[in-house]
Amino acid sequence: MVGERRLSGALAEVTLDGGRVVMVKNGDEPGAVRAEAAGLAWLAEAGAVRLPEVRGHDRYRLVTDRVAEGTPGAAAAHRFGRELAALHAAGAPAFGAPPPGGPEEAYIGRAPMRNVPGDDWPSWYAEHRVLPYLRRAVDEGVLRPAEATVIEGALERLPDLAGPAEPPARLHGDLWNGNVLWGADGRVWLIDPAAHGGHRETDLAMLDLFGCPHLDRVLAGYQEAAPLADGWRERVGLHQLFPLLVHTVLFGRGYAGQAVAAARGARA
Repeated sequence: MVGERRLSGALAEVTLDGGRVVMVKNGDEPGAVRAEAAGLAWLAEAGAVRLPEVRGHDRYRLVTDRVAEGTPGAAAAHRFGRELAALHAAGAPAFGAPPPGGPEEAYIGRAPMRNVPGDDWPSWYAEHRVLPYLRRAVDEGVLRPAEATVIEGALERLPDLAGPAEPPARLHGDLWNGNVLWGADGRVWLIDPAAHGGHRETDLAMLDLFGCPHLDRVLAGYQEAAPLADGWRERVGLHQLFPLLVHTVLFGRGYAGQAVAAARGARA
């Protein structure tokens, strides 16, 4: 190793002998590094989106290539939309299926996320994504019981609200703007996945939740490659319930109102 530049408590940019620059990420939670390494490999296997190559990992550290960053562009966004559609189309064995070699007890960021396979998206999403964090938010006092009732009502109607049944898609799983890198090569690169089998609208809802440059061009490219089912815009809030509740538990009541509003806005 020639040099190290600490970017955060968990992430460092390291220059190796010979000049190669890699990213070294520390994972304190059991299974977190294994889950991320397996997710990167599974997403790369689809040959659809750009991902940094995994150079090695052990129980606590993950080493990947560094992505040289550029600036967001409309052409790159449009291309990324088409690539994301191809990634989703690569499919998964089931909703909730982990990547090959990935653990059942995985993570979305620093939050636990169980990858338990299910046969249909509405019941799987309610049981293994939304309800665990809904209960935890109430137990920890960051979501009021009356607010939880609103979200529970949306979950009860989920089979009618979810739209046409679709096969499991191969999801990045944590596709917020911070995990979308605009490369110096004019391509979009994805990092830090919470990969699993899920509904393809979930990744798109995550892009929308925290903002993504040129999102309109991303969606245009996606729709050209794999048109979304009618009513997808009305379902965005349903797909945002999980990340909003995760943020409510991790960061407090500032996100609780957004989760309740998303549930109230759900309509068939």
